[in-house]
Amino acid sequence: MNLKSRLLVVGMILFATGNVASQEANTYKLYYLGGQSNMEGFGYTKELAEAMATVSEDVMIFTGQMALDNKTHGGVGVWQPLQPGFGTGFKTDGTSIKLSDRFGPELLFGQTRAAAAAGTRIAIIKYALGGSGLAKGVGYGNWHPDFDEGAGLNQYDHALKTLRNAFAATDIDGDGVPDRLVPSGIVWMQGEADAFDSQAAADEYGANLERLMGLLRAALRVDDLPVVIGKITDSGMSEDGSVMDYIGTVQRAQQDFVASDTCAAYVTVTDDLTYLDDGWHYDSQGFVRLGVAFAKAMKKLEETCAPSR
Repeated sequence: MNLKSRLLVVGMILFATGNVASQEANTYKLYYLGGQSNMEGFGYTKELAEAMATVSEDVMIFTGQMALDNKTHGGVGVWQPLQPGFGTGFKTDGTSIKLSDRFGPELLFGQTRAAAAAGTRIAIIKYALGGSGLAKGVGYGNWHPDFDEGAGLNQYDHALKTLRNAFAATDIDGDGVPDRLVPSGIVWMQGEADAFDSQAAADEYGANLERLMGLLRAALRVDDLPVVIGKITDSGMSEDGSVMDYIGTVQRAQQDFVASDTCAAYVTVTDDLTYLDDGWHYDSQGFVRLGVAFAKAMKKLEETCAPSR
């Protein structure tokens, strides 16, 4: 390569790095969304209003691949702009994604939270597994931190792996500049598995919920991080009129957690939502309303509870 060519290459490099250096890092308010199937999401994309079925350029999402206990692929993922398709059936190998035809609360949560704070960028980390419980041995997988069966990997481990993988990507929006993620809240929609399993599991729910939320706050390094809890409800679509026999105990535990934590809020819009024919999952409009309610509760909580960082 002659001197002229070398100078041209050097000039191109300096020009490119100069452009990158002149760009400012984007700051994102970061929220973790977790739980079981009504966080996973069973809304149908085809039933969304046109304005909701769009790609949100200012909202990024990292959805960890869900996996059963003791599976090693749980928690891999890749940052993408928020859009419909991150509900049940979503798949990722950590490099690419395959959107499903479903959406969950994350869609309207992200859209509503971004709309309420013009110019603010939103980032969502989501990991949820349908049918998962907090107590050991409950559901299709459990979140108990002391789980030690088999390889000792459970939903709590998959959630932590999701967080690690999400934070490992320094440039989440792909503009060539490292971004700043500011942990701003947790949204939790879970409890049906424990309310269905047994009185013992339901009795343990309060202590298990308090411990898990504390650990997730610690993982995000904010002890008083705002936490929004979604109230579980019963469709009544069973012969005896109750799908979950121990739901009252779990609901009281959820209420007690919120009442004892000044940085927690309880979303009860679920009392008015309708269900799919399976008797467990809300319909499309329900997931729209749930996402909006989560976002509004989080905004209000952030205004009254200023986390120490």
